[in-house]
Amino acid sequence: MFSRYNLAICLVNFGRKPMQIGSRPEGPTRSLLRRCGIGLFFVAAAFVPTLLLQHLFPYPFLFLFFGAVMASAWFGGTAAGLFAVLLSTLLVEYFFVPPFYSFSISTTAEAYFVAFVACALAASWVSSAKKKSEEALKVALDQLEVRVSERTAELMKTQTELAHLSQVLSMGELTASIAHEINQPLTAVVIHGNACVEWLSANPPNLEKAQQTVQRIIQDGTRAGDVLSRIRALFKKEAPAKDWLDINEVIHELTTFLRDDAIRRRIAIRTDLVPGLPKVKADRVQLQQVVLNLMMNGMDAMADTADRAKELLIRARGDESEIVVRVEDSGMGLDAEANERIFNPFFTTKPHGIGMGLSISRSIIESHEGRLWASPRPSGGAIFQFTLPIHPRDSDG
Repeated sequence: MFSRYNLAICLVNFGRKPMQIGSRPEGPTRSLLRRCGIGLFFVAAAFVPTLLLQHLFPYPFLFLFFGAVMASAWFGGTAAGLFAVLLSTLLVEYFFVPPFYSFSISTTAEAYFVAFVACALAASWVSSAKKKSEEALKVALDQLEVRVSERTAELMKTQTELAHLSQVLSMGELTASIAHEINQPLTAVVIHGNACVEWLSANPPNLEKAQQTVQRIIQDGTRAGDVLSRIRALFKKEAPAKDWLDINEVIHELTTFLRDDAIRRRIAIRTDLVPGLPKVKADRVQLQQVVLNLMMNGMDAMADTADRAKELLIRARGDESEIVVRVEDSGMGLDAEANERIFNPFFTTKPHGIGMGLSISRSIIESHEGRLWASPRPSGGAIFQFTLPIHPRDSDG
């Protein structure tokens, strides 16, 4: 009969061969042989110590075979695990289950042998399933890493494009702002220029009126240059060129400036000003632009009003801490959406508006530490109000 020690040596020597296979590409047959070799190696590694230790235990010591089956399934996959179960079953039946050195099984050992086979199959399945799960998780993590890298690259590209778009929009916003702010004084220059031509074309020419009109052209041209300077300072976040001024005087100047336009539109401009209001420290040109913009918006809002009188009311009130200027119109009013978005850049209710005037006006008022807001007028129309803080005359604020 073949010696069990010779068989163990043969199994060990044979089991080493598959481990020497290189990492070159494998075909199906080579891969199967490699897996079977892995199973054979681990079973042989379990068989030799089990055979050597068997005489020390009164019952078959088979736990190392379970480890061999699990290792085979882990490193070689399901095929290697099943092959290891088959080899273990044959070796256990021949060497460790009575009658020994025979493939027959005694009646008393049948249950023990069946339990061993079942446990070996379970160990092989658990190990291979665990390995597959880890490999699937690794593949999923690798794929996720690749997708994250791709998404990161896309986001970086999108961020670059958005930065470029933001620069373009900023340039467009600045251009629109300047165009909006200098449009009013330049329009006045054109109107006064036409009036000057008419005075000079009269027979005889009205030189006095022409001279007055030229003075107004010079004033409006100067104001357009001042507006450009102030807008440039505003967008560079420079401090406004503040000086002490009378808000009532500013309002009087603008009502005079808009009187002819209001008459042409059949709009009545009324003022309700409290005499002797404290002077505020503010940039005169910027503050003129705010009041002028609110008055022009109110007049534009009344363009289609036909069911009530067209009236623009400017009020000015003050207390110990601030002055409140209020511009009311009897126009179309503000709905809920417009009331919330009216100060957003590029939002406008005018058919040909650019939506920058109120946004700029709010920026100007906030740079003067004030507030600008809008609300519906109870009798129809809209109310725009802004505040300016009152500082002591010896203050630098």
